Amino acid sequence: MLDFATARINMVESQLRPNRVSDPRVIAAFETVPRERYVPEAKRAIAYVDEDLRITGARYMMEPMVLARLIEGAAPRSSEVALVVGAGMGYACAVLARLAGTVVGLENDEALAATAERTLAREGVDNAVVVGGDLTQGVPRQGPFNVILVNGGVETLPDALVDQLADGGRLVMVRRRGRVGRGILLERVGNATGERVLFDANTPVLPDFTAEPGFVF
Repeated sequence: MLDFATARINMVESQLRPNRVSDPRVIAAFETVPRERYVPEAKRAIAYVDEDLRITGARYMMEPMVLARLIEGAAPRSSEVALVVGAGMGYACAVLARLAGTVVGLENDEALAATAERTLAREGVDNAVVVGGDLTQGVPRQGPFNVILVNGGVETLPDALVDQLADGGRLVMVRRRGRVGRGILLERVGNATGERVLFDANTPVLPDFTAEPGFVF
């Protein structure tokens, strides 16, 4: 039988800490949340692999290091409300639930959303909920949000998500430009937004966030 508790510690020590993840709260969340319970059963043995893990179709579970660095960049606080765009099977929601006060997961795949809800409930995560809907439109009725995590690669970012950031809110994502990807932190102050690059990264693009192909003469 696999020792998942040891696998979690090894993930933190070999993937997170060497890649500049140092916030004690973030480290504790990744050491505690059982990642293997948020992946397809057939892939539990490789739940802690240091690469993106396909969960269904064109959807992937983000590499642990990339997710950890994005969450650390967003700096969620225990009093804040966070939105996970592309909740998948619920892992990012579960991690953020240990750092933020309330987490809303948005998922457009009904089967994934149902699985995420069941798993979060089974694991006793009572401050996170998963709702269905268009990923590009966010969840305006629950906003504004202090933190928004786009849980996958982004080629184009919809204005609707930026509009749902609270004053002082932070949005984190992996922006893809061709084969180049970078972790990005976007911050809102009043009506203005600014962004900065956090680190180089690469993760599969969420199907809903692909750019329209340009016209070629």
